[in-house]
Amino acid sequence: MTAAHAKSWTALDVIATSLSREAIEYGLMEAGALGTETSAAPDDCFNVRGYFDIPPDIELVRAELIQALMIHGHFTSATLNLKTSEFADRDWLAEWKKSWRPVEVGRFIIAPPWIDSVALASSGGSGAPPIIIRINPGMAFGTGTHETTRLCLKAIEKHFLGGSFLDVGTGTGILAIAAAKMFPDARIEACDIDAEAIEIAKDNARLNEVADRIYFRVGSVNDETESADLVCANLTAPVIVELLPLLLGATCGRLVLSGILDSQVEMVKSRLLELAVVDFEIDQDGEWAALVI
Repeated sequence: MTAAHAKSWTALDVIATSLSREAIEYGLMEAGALGTETSAAPDDCFNVRGYFDIPPDIELVRAELIQALMIHGHFTSATLNLKTSEFADRDWLAEWKKSWRPVEVGRFIIAPPWIDSVALASSGGSGAPPIIIRINPGMAFGTGTHETTRLCLKAIEKHFLGGSFLDVGTGTGILAIAAAKMFPDARIEACDIDAEAIEIAKDNARLNEVADRIYFRVGSVNDETESADLVCANLTAPVIVELLPLLLGATCGRLVLSGILDSQVEMVKSRLLELAVVDFEIDQDGEWAALVI
């Protein structure tokens, strides 16, 4: 390829807070970005960069970002400042892969497919043999980097003793995959209202060689959902409050509620008390909380 015909890429940068970071990453992918990269920015913010192989329509990107923020309850009246830049092809994907680091949560080590498994096996720090989960990052919520996912993984390691497991709002499938890897004989079900997320979750399950152990379906919890020993619902606080009677009805052991900001804990606790639930524990990671019932 001559220099005159060298491929160029468009980078689109968005400033995000710690609360909106993951929604911004997701919105960029929905807008057609082939990958995202997040770095620290001033005032405890983050710069989220999306890479596009053709120049994107800025207003369409803005609409996708606003939609993603609204879904996760983080949208404010603040203006989204989008900046683009062009650069020649320099295999940015290889550079992005090189900078990716595995995430460790107890026994679980979450890593993309390209990181060597020998290096991962030596990095588990909990004493028990590490459980390696392969997830393609940047494709859907739940790559192990977000506090809400880490809280769920901690709860699974602590409370899941086998039997049956239900993952409501599975995203990348990471929680269902973790449960399936802990107990190969367990009955695992995972659901999401987003059909594309279910396909991504199935791909990740195949990547981890547990696809035949997990029943994936498009939908949510309902009156006919088979009860499980451990139910994980990593959603948002308003959705949790709405689904709480159904989630409790689907639980015959413990229920893990995550995706709750510390400012929203009282709202969830009030709904639990209305439903006569008084026995629960709270775990926290930064500004996020998980309730285990």
